[in-house]
Amino acid sequence: MNIDPFERVRRLKSAKLKDSLTAGADRRRVPPGQWVTKEWPVLHYGTVPHLDLATWDFRVFGLVEEPLRFTYDQLMALPKTTVNADVHCVTHWTLLDSTWEGIAFKDLMNLIKVKPEACFVMAHCEQGYTTSLPLTVLMDDDVLLCNRHNGQDLTPEHGWPLRLLVPKKYFWKSAKWLRGLEFMAQDRLGFWEKAGYHNGADPWTEERFS
Repeated sequence: MNIDPFERVRRLKSAKLKDSLTAGADRRRVPPGQWVTKEWPVLHYGTVPHLDLATWDFRVFGLVEEPLRFTYDQLMALPKTTVNADVHCVTHWTLLDSTWEGIAFKDLMNLIKVKPEACFVMAHCEQGYTTSLPLTVLMDDDVLLCNRHNGQDLTPEHGWPLRLLVPKKYFWKSAKWLRGLEFMAQDRLGFWEKAGYHNGADPWTEERFS
């Protein structure tokens, strides 16, 4: 598969997206190699899926005592959490001062009986996209199953009706169009990790590529 993960960012830059850089941004909040934007670039591989909430579901499976399935209404009936967090894309842009709303991963875990050997979680999304994270990372207070940004529902281009939000990692780990979580004993590489992205995805140490 011939994947150029930077092609869309080159096009954005050529369209003068960098003109929207925030003057005077606190560089202590911006990881190395990043530039700050007021816009939220739309970046993903493939097309935006067309979804029907009447048939949409969310699954929890793998190393759990009982697999779970939620309709959209059931999931949205769970308690909501608001997080203020900056996000950092591997393609070098940083978006500061965003408000994200959704279901805290820690709250979802209250409904899941995870087997003791489960140490990793694979996020499964529309069109076969996957990415994995250690369970310990997902248990951070700022990790959400997110459906709103800055007081509005996510747009389809940004992952509506549900995306993962993991602010401490490069933004590809905050997977769009989330449909399920698979609990695993051993880690597996996801879509971009198989294409050469660093599985650690720490923006502060520039874990961009493996």
